[in-house]
Amino acid sequence: MQNIIIFLHLTVALIVPEIMKKRKILPVIGLTLLGITVLIGCQPKRVSSEEPDFSLVPKAQATPVKSENTEPITIAAVGDIMLGSTSIDETFLPPEDGRDMLKEFTPILSSADIAFGNLEGPMLEGGKNEKCPPESTRCFAFRMPTRYGKHLKEAGFDVLSLANNHTGDFGDEGRLSTRKVLDEAGIKHAGSDRARYSTTYLETKGKKIAFVGFAHNNIVPNVNDLTAARQFVAQAGKNADIVVVSFHGGAEGEKAQNVQWQTETLGTEKRGNLPLFARTVIDAGADLILGHGPHVLRGMEIYKDRLIVYSMGNFATYGMFNLKGAQGLNAVFEMQIAADGKFLNGKIHPGRQEGRGIPVPDKTSAAIRKIRFLSQTDFPATAPKIADDGTITAKENAKIESQKKAKSQKRKRF
Repeated sequence: MQNIIIFLHLTVALIVPEIMKKRKILPVIGLTLLGITVLIGCQPKRVSSEEPDFSLVPKAQATPVKSENTEPITIAAVGDIMLGSTSIDETFLPPEDGRDMLKEFTPILSSADIAFGNLEGPMLEGGKNEKCPPESTRCFAFRMPTRYGKHLKEAGFDVLSLANNHTGDFGDEGRLSTRKVLDEAGIKHAGSDRARYSTTYLETKGKKIAFVGFAHNNIVPNVNDLTAARQFVAQAGKNADIVVVSFHGGAEGEKAQNVQWQTETLGTEKRGNLPLFARTVIDAGADLILGHGPHVLRGMEIYKDRLIVYSMGNFATYGMFNLKGAQGLNAVFEMQIAADGKFLNGKIHPGRQEGRGIPVPDKTSAAIRKIRFLSQTDFPATAPKIADDGTITAKENAKIESQKKAKSQKRKRF
């Protein structure tokens, strides 16, 4: 404002002599200058505290500042969760309204830095079944009561994948309701659609962890679209210290326990070339790959120091699932990840589903033996070492531990 006043004063000084020569236009110009002066005088004054302080505007950064904390992060992960459904009637709900359904594994899930699972279906009251026609006899649509959100929170879950083939059983209304239930419970979610909810972020031990959810339909990030998969993961990596990829893929059932080195299908639906997908997203920056979808446990491998779990099976699927044989085995996968994303070690906590689908620990450790056998069969060169107690180590780490143990025993003998 001060600069404007100085400018006007100089202007007056320059033009007044000319005005005096042409007296006829003097009144007009005089009135104009008077108006400008009055206008300036009427402008509100800006006190110094109202001036914009550009030092407070955060400077843009190409990439976020990475945390210097080097503590490992513990992630506990499980497969499919469907706590009971009202899509037919309430006889498909668990005893005690599901209150104690997850209690046997709550200590493991709650003690981890992050607990993850795949929520296999919407949480909704009412709505319209958009999946199954009225006359169908072999179509399964799930709808969990919204009040069951508190059971997931009390069990210790921090983040859930919504990228699967059942979240959309009741359409957009079901997805919206599910997100609302989880938001209110304080549980993060990833993968309910590709446009806005593909990725979510959590913070623990000073680290920012991204979870990206993939499945085999076009509403969510798709396991068959490797170009887009790279982009989703690369973008997540720009905003986080560690990137976890969850995928729902592969064929289903007892005959689908082995990972195929080609695109798997169910009917005419393509459900991903999963080894190719897993390697692609790791090359793009992913640090841990968690698979689910086949309803059975599958093997594991390590690629570029990153752990790939190809299927975590059915964890808690009440009332509407076939739980015979391999489909009744479950586990909690507990993994330690280094600050730079490398797999350090882990443990398989074996379980099974009892009755119509209550998860309980399994003292026979059948899940450990199953996962070890499938890992060695499908990935003989890259499978991790899995001990009888479920301890998971990279073969290189296992060799070092074995050498240490041998030296220790040798010292004892002498």
